[in-house]
Amino acid sequence: MAEVRLVGPNGEQVGIVPVQDALRLAEEAQLDLVEVAPTARPPVAKLMDYGKYKYESAVKARESRKNQSNTIIKEIKLRPKIDPHDYETKKGHVVRFLKGGDKVKVTIMFRGREQSRPELGRRLLGRLAEDVSDLGAVESQPKQDGRNMVMVLGPHKRRSENKAEARGSGGKSRREQPQQEQAGQGT
Repeated sequence: MAEVRLVGPNGEQVGIVPVQDALRLAEEAQLDLVEVAPTARPPVAKLMDYGKYKYESAVKARESRKNQSNTIIKEIKLRPKIDPHDYETKKGHVVRFLKGGDKVKVTIMFRGREQSRPELGRRLLGRLAEDVSDLGAVESQPKQDGRNMVMVLGPHKRRSENKAEARGSGGKSRREQPQQEQAGQGT
């Protein structure tokens, strides 16, 4: 005769009972008999409202997906013989991306005879990594990939921390401003 370890609707241990008795108890309590651990010996079954259980597990899954941050990789392309002003502009983009909590893929594109001088690319990537070292660190060292040299920079802080910090330093929120202005008009 098949037996199950039965757990009550409030989590209390009922004990090891025959399947027929467990089904009868479930019917009397107007609940479902759900097998929660089929590999255990004997299998574990619980008395519960299965529809409510499915709904709650779906809500939990939705919450965990909402809290999950998906990594975005932004890409910046440079040339080995970049003008100083253009370098500063590109560095500004890298800084903005790192502050936003995104990873940055820095690609140096070599053309023609530049391919015979990969040290120029390494030097430029090293300089960029040093310039933004307070915001991010090198996640993958510079690698030659055909005509390109690629390096990935990752932020020190996680994306959620960066967003919270950006909101905190933005001054007053929109809700606070009208209330303070209205308070000032009354006096």
